[in-house]
This record gives sequence, structure tokens and C-alpha cells, in this order.
Amino acid sequence: MNVSLKQWRAFLAVAQTQSFAEASALVHMSQPALSIAMKNLEAELGGQLFARSTRAVALTPEGAELLPQVQRLLADWDNVMAEAHQRFSLKRGRLAIAAMPSFASTALPQVLRAFRSRFAEISITVQEVIAEQLLEQVQEGRIELGISFDPGNQPDVAFTPLFSDHFVAIMPPGHPLANTSALPWQALCDYPYVALQRPSSLRALIDRHLQAQDLRLNVVLEANQLATVGRMVATDLGVSAVPKLCEPQMRELGLVCLPLVEPDIERQVGVLTHRRRPLSQAASAMIDELKRHYQQ
Repeated sequence: MNVSLKQWRAFLAVAQTQSFAEASALVHMSQPALSIAMKNLEAELGGQLFARSTRAVALTPEGAELLPQVQRLLADWDNVMAEAHQRFSLKRGRLAIAAMPSFASTALPQVLRAFRSRFAEISITVQEVIAEQLLEQVQEGRIELGISFDPGNQPDVAFTPLFSDHFVAIMPPGHPLANTSALPWQALCDYPYVALQRPSSLRALIDRHLQAQDLRLNVVLEANQLATVGRMVATDLGVSAVPKLCEPQMRELGLVCLPLVEPDIERQVGVLTHRRRPLSQAASAMIDELKRHYQQ
């Protein structure tokens, strides 16, 4: 069946005005064109919709039964178009973001504040997920974008860098190393060390660089969250190293944070997206906001 929305709108106009002359003005068609459109519609449907006379136009019983359905059809269509326009103009929508905890609790709130000042109608959900789980969520299409360390060469995952993060040593106040301006990794090897559990990508990165320098940390405790590592260090169970991104959290725990050198280990932090899945307008706008934040 070849019936257009324009024909349904014309049918509704004629039904409501009961006049081809008035309806033609409403739908911006000439009266002859409107009459042809209705005849074509009736031909497609297989019966008359209007009883015409020289003085009036009235709906046939079949036309009267069809009228409320057409009204619902056009109302639903208008709602779909309005909602689509709002989503593309970022006046409506939802966005789910996954971020590693160290980013979600430090830098992300500032970015969200700037984003919401421009797009207050977008509803945002933030999931705090460790880097390994975050990568899986992006690969499986469960989230549109994630913020994490560079996962390296991964199938179906695109990485957009934002900034480089380095490592800082953390220790309780009063520790023998606490008054140093910067520490070589060698200095940490002389003290009990609290490490992230394997197969943490951060743990693997540290181990790889230290092995190249023939250095070995004295690991006495392991945890799977950087926040837990920080609390263990705050309880004087050892020293540790965390990304500089975590420094505000560590200082809130009362810890001393010192830059680590020799070797200077760094890792890119950025946005992870699926290579083959198109992004929503909201997700694209969020990536632009993240880039703007770090370019400044």
C-alpha cells in the first residue's frame, strides 16, 4: 500500500473541517490537488472515506471509524519526530559512562559540571569500574564510552588519549622517605610494599618497567582497588605507588605523595569507544567536553 503521511494529514484536515476549501489551506495544497489526494487514498484503501455533495463533505461510516486511528497515528509520528529532534539537539537523552574509580572521583565531576551547564536535559549515569572490566563493557557494547588507561591494541576498541599520568609514591607522614622531594623506585624496594593484585594492568606495567631496571618490590600485601591500597598504607602497613590521578584521594587519607623517577613510568588516560558502533549525539558531546577540559 502506497499511502503517504501527507495524505493522512489531508484526510484529517478534511474530516475536521468538513470542507475541501478550508482543508486545502490547512495542508497548503490547492483544492484540486487535495481532491486528487483523497481520491487516490480512497482507491488505495478500496472504498469511500467521504460522502460528497455540492454543499457539504461528511465522513462515511468507514471514514468515521478510521478517524481516531489516524489521529493517533499522526500524534505518535509527531511525538517521534519531536523526540528525535530533541535528542539530536541534545535537549533530551541518556548517557551511560564507565570510568575507573581514580578518574570518576577526581577529574570527572568537573567535566560533568561543565557538560551539564550546556546540556542540562541529558540524564547521565556514571559507573565506577576497574580498567579490565571497563574494557569488557566497551567491547560488548554495554556502555558507549569509558574513561581509562590505554588498553593497548584491542579488537573493536578505539582509544582517544586525553593526558599522560605518572606515578607517585604514597606513605604515611613521618615515614623515613617522607621528606624527599622525589623518589627513585629503588627507594621503595627497601620497604614493605602494598601492591595491586594481578592481573591488574597497572601492576603489570610497574612490574615490566622495574624488571627492565633489575628492581624488585618487597610485596607484603595485595588489594584489587587503589582506594584499599591507600587505606592499607594509611594504616602503616607499607608504602605503595599509585597514578598521580589518585593523589587527591591519597591526600584525603593523610598520606604523603611524592613523584617517582628512575624510571619515570607513565600511561595515557583517555576515552574508550567501540570502533564499529556509532556514538549518540550525547556521547560525542561528552567526548568533546573531555577534550576541551584537557586542552585547557
